[in-house]
Amino acid sequence: MLEAQKLAARRGFSRLFVGLSFRVAPGEALVVTGANGSGKTTLLRMLAGLTAPEAGEIQWQGKRVGSFDPELRAAVAFSGHLPALKDGLTAEENLTSLLALEGSPASRDAITLALDEVALSRQRTLPARVLSQGQRRRIGLARLSLAARPLWVLDEPLAALDAAGCALLARMMGRHLANGGLAVIATHAPLGLPESRLASLVLN
Repeated sequence: MLEAQKLAARRGFSRLFVGLSFRVAPGEALVVTGANGSGKTTLLRMLAGLTAPEAGEIQWQGKRVGSFDPELRAAVAFSGHLPALKDGLTAEENLTSLLALEGSPASRDAITLALDEVALSRQRTLPARVLSQGQRRRIGLARLSLAARPLWVLDEPLAALDAAGCALLARMMGRHLANGGLAVIATHAPLGLPESRLASLVLN
Protein backbone atom coordinates (compact mmCIF):
# COMPACT_ATOMS: atom_id res chain seq x y z
CA MET A 1 0.00 0.00 0.00
CA LEU A 2 1.24 3.47 -0.94
CA GLU A 3 -0.39 6.46 0.68
CA ALA A 4 0.15 10.21 0.49
CA GLN A 5 -1.30 12.65 3.00
CA LYS A 6 -1.57 16.39 2.37
CA LEU A 7 1.50 16.65 0.17
CA ALA A 8 2.71 20.07 -0.93
CA ALA A 9 5.44 21.07 -3.35
CA ARG A 10 6.97 24.29 -4.58
CA ARG A 11 9.29 25.17 -7.46
CA GLY A 12 11.10 28.39 -6.72
CA PHE A 13 8.41 30.91 -5.77
CA SER A 14 5.62 28.94 -7.44
CA ARG A 15 3.36 26.54 -5.59
CA LEU A 16 2.89 23.33 -7.60
CA PHE A 17 0.29 21.63 -5.42
CA VAL A 18 -0.92 21.56 -1.82
CA GLY A 19 -3.08 19.24 0.29
CA LEU A 20 -2.63 16.30 -2.08
CA SER A 21 -3.86 13.01 -0.61
CA PHE A 22 -4.42 9.61 -2.24
CA ARG A 23 -3.93 5.88 -1.77
CA VAL A 24 -2.73 3.21 -4.20
CA ALA A 25 -3.67 -0.37 -3.36
CA PRO A 26 -2.04 -3.60 -4.57
CA GLY A 27 -3.15 -4.40 -8.10
CA GLU A 28 -3.91 -0.75 -8.86
CA ALA A 29 -2.31 1.87 -11.11
CA LEU A 30 -2.68 5.58 -10.33
CA VAL A 31 -2.59 7.65 -13.52
CA VAL A 32 -1.37 11.21 -12.93
CA THR A 33 -2.28 13.89 -15.47
CA GLY A 34 -2.01 17.66 -15.58
CA ALA A 35 -0.68 20.57 -17.60
CA ASN A 36 3.02 21.09 -18.19
CA GLY A 37 4.56 22.48 -15.02
CA SER A 38 1.79 21.24 -12.75
CA GLY A 39 4.20 19.08 -10.74
CA LYS A 40 3.77 15.58 -12.18
CA THR A 41 7.47 14.77 -12.28
CA THR A 42 8.01 16.38 -8.88
CA LEU A 43 5.29 14.19 -7.39
CA LEU A 44 6.71 11.03 -8.95
CA ARG A 45 10.17 11.78 -7.62
CA MET A 46 8.70 12.21 -4.14
CA LEU A 47 6.92 8.86 -4.37
CA ALA A 48 10.13 7.21 -5.57
CA GLY A 49 11.98 8.54 -2.52
CA LEU A 50 14.21 10.86 -4.54
CA THR A 51 13.07 14.16 -3.03
CA ALA A 52 11.11 15.39 -0.03
CA PRO A 53 7.74 17.18 -0.09
CA GLU A 54 7.48 20.69 1.25
CA ALA A 55 4.73 19.45 3.57
CA GLY A 56 2.75 16.29 4.21
CA GLU A 57 3.93 12.69 4.36
CA ILE A 58 4.26 9.54 2.31
CA GLN A 59 3.58 6.09 3.75
CA TRP A 60 4.72 2.77 2.36
CA GLN A 61 3.19 -0.38 3.84
CA GLY A 62 1.68 1.74 6.61
CA LYS A 63 5.00 3.28 7.64
CA ARG A 64 5.99 6.88 7.12
CA VAL A 65 8.98 7.16 4.79
CA GLY A 66 11.22 10.08 3.88
CA SER A 67 13.42 10.86 0.92
CA PHE A 68 16.01 8.14 0.22
CA ASP A 69 14.37 5.85 2.78
CA PRO A 70 16.08 2.48 2.15
CA GLU A 71 12.88 0.46 2.51
CA LEU A 72 11.03 2.59 -0.03
CA ARG A 73 13.98 2.74 -2.44
CA ALA A 74 14.28 -1.06 -2.31
CA ALA A 75 10.62 -1.36 -3.31
CA VAL A 76 10.61 1.15 -6.20
CA ALA A 77 11.44 0.77 -9.88
CA PHE A 78 11.62 4.39 -11.08
CA SER A 79 11.71 5.33 -14.75
CA GLY A 80 12.17 8.99 -15.59
CA HIS A 81 10.96 10.68 -18.76
CA LEU A 82 14.42 10.23 -20.33
CA PRO A 83 16.18 6.83 -20.55
CA ALA A 84 19.19 6.72 -18.20
CA LEU A 85 21.57 5.16 -20.72
CA LYS A 86 25.24 5.58 -21.56
CA ASP A 87 25.66 6.06 -25.30
CA GLY A 88 28.98 4.20 -25.42
CA LEU A 89 27.61 1.02 -23.82
CA THR A 90 25.68 -1.63 -25.70
CA ALA A 91 22.04 -2.39 -24.95
CA GLU A 92 23.18 -5.46 -23.03
CA GLU A 93 25.82 -3.55 -21.07
CA ASN A 94 23.40 -0.72 -20.24
CA LEU A 95 20.80 -3.16 -18.92
CA THR A 96 23.42 -5.03 -16.87
CA SER A 97 24.70 -1.76 -15.44
CA LEU A 98 21.24 -0.40 -14.56
CA LEU A 99 20.28 -3.57 -12.71
CA ALA A 100 23.59 -3.70 -10.83
CA LEU A 101 23.30 -0.05 -9.77
CA GLU A 102 19.89 -0.64 -8.20
CA GLY A 103 20.96 -3.85 -6.48
CA SER A 104 19.11 -6.26 -8.76
CA PRO A 105 21.88 -8.02 -10.71
CA ALA A 106 20.79 -10.58 -13.30
CA SER A 107 22.58 -13.39 -15.09
CA ARG A 108 23.69 -13.01 -18.69
CA ASP A 109 21.06 -15.53 -19.75
CA ALA A 110 18.35 -13.50 -18.00
CA ILE A 111 19.61 -10.31 -19.65
CA THR A 112 19.55 -11.97 -23.08
CA LEU A 113 16.03 -13.31 -22.53
CA ALA A 114 14.73 -9.94 -21.31
CA LEU A 115 16.13 -8.15 -24.37
CA ASP A 116 14.61 -10.79 -26.61
CA GLU A 117 11.20 -10.27 -24.97
CA VAL A 118 11.33 -6.55 -25.79
CA ALA A 119 12.40 -7.26 -29.40
CA LEU A 120 16.01 -6.14 -28.96
CA SER A 121 17.81 -9.44 -29.51
CA ARG A 122 19.41 -8.20 -32.75
CA GLN A 123 20.40 -4.88 -31.17
CA ARG A 124 21.79 -6.20 -27.88
CA THR A 125 25.43 -5.70 -28.91
CA LEU A 126 24.89 -2.30 -30.52
CA PRO A 127 25.92 0.89 -28.66
CA ALA A 128 22.98 2.86 -27.32
CA ARG A 129 23.94 5.90 -29.41
CA VAL A 130 22.83 4.17 -32.64
CA LEU A 131 19.48 2.99 -31.28
CA SER A 132 16.22 4.80 -31.95
CA GLN A 133 14.43 6.53 -29.07
CA GLY A 134 11.88 3.74 -29.04
CA GLN A 135 14.58 1.07 -28.83
CA ARG A 136 16.24 2.96 -26.00
CA ARG A 137 12.88 2.96 -24.23
CA ARG A 138 12.65 -0.81 -24.67
CA ILE A 139 15.86 -1.24 -22.67
CA GLY A 140 13.97 0.40 -19.81
CA LEU A 141 11.10 -2.06 -20.29
CA ALA A 142 13.55 -4.94 -20.05
CA ARG A 143 14.85 -3.45 -16.81
CA LEU A 144 11.33 -3.32 -15.38
CA SER A 145 10.80 -6.98 -16.20
CA LEU A 146 13.97 -7.99 -14.32
CA ALA A 147 13.96 -5.57 -11.37
CA ALA A 148 11.19 -7.41 -9.46
CA ARG A 149 10.10 -4.32 -7.52
CA PRO A 150 6.51 -4.06 -6.20
CA LEU A 151 6.10 -0.32 -6.90
CA TRP A 152 6.60 1.03 -10.40
CA VAL A 153 6.86 4.82 -10.72
CA LEU A 154 6.88 5.74 -14.40
CA ASP A 155 7.16 9.19 -15.98
CA GLU A 156 5.71 9.26 -19.53
CA PRO A 157 6.60 5.61 -20.20
CA LEU A 158 4.84 5.55 -23.59
CA ALA A 159 6.95 8.37 -25.05
CA ALA A 160 8.71 7.29 -28.27
CA LEU A 161 7.18 3.81 -28.22
CA ASP A 162 5.45 2.54 -31.34
CA ALA A 163 2.16 0.60 -31.22
CA ALA A 164 3.93 -2.69 -30.57
CA GLY A 165 5.95 -1.12 -27.75
CA CYS A 166 2.82 0.34 -26.14
CA ALA A 167 1.13 -3.07 -26.33
CA LEU A 168 4.21 -4.67 -24.77
CA LEU A 169 4.15 -2.21 -21.87
CA ALA A 170 0.43 -2.85 -21.38
CA ARG A 171 1.07 -6.60 -21.12
CA MET A 172 3.92 -6.07 -18.66
CA MET A 173 1.87 -3.73 -16.51
CA GLY A 174 -1.08 -6.12 -16.60
CA ARG A 175 1.11 -8.94 -15.26
CA HIS A 176 2.65 -6.65 -12.65
CA LEU A 177 -0.75 -5.56 -11.32
CA ALA A 178 -2.21 -9.06 -11.49
CA ASN A 179 0.65 -10.22 -9.26
CA GLY A 180 -0.20 -7.61 -6.63
CA GLY A 181 2.15 -4.88 -7.78
CA LEU A 182 1.36 -1.15 -7.70
CA ALA A 183 2.11 1.61 -10.18
CA VAL A 184 2.03 5.39 -10.35
CA ILE A 185 2.24 6.65 -13.93
CA ALA A 186 2.35 10.16 -15.37
CA THR A 187 0.86 9.99 -18.86
CA HIS A 188 -1.85 11.47 -21.07
CA ALA A 189 -1.89 8.44 -23.38
CA PRO A 190 -4.13 5.38 -22.94
CA LEU A 191 -2.36 2.57 -21.10
CA GLY A 192 -4.41 -0.29 -22.50
CA LEU A 193 -5.37 -1.53 -19.03
CA PRO A 194 -8.83 -2.42 -17.69
CA GLU A 195 -10.59 0.54 -16.07
CA SER A 196 -11.03 -1.56 -12.92
CA ARG A 197 -7.25 -1.43 -12.45
CA LEU A 198 -6.97 2.35 -12.82
CA ALA A 199 -7.39 5.35 -10.55
CA SER A 200 -6.95 8.95 -11.66
CA LEU A 201 -5.22 11.98 -10.15
CA VAL A 202 -5.35 15.34 -11.95
CA LEU A 203 -2.90 18.09 -10.99
CA ASN A 204 -4.15 21.59 -11.78
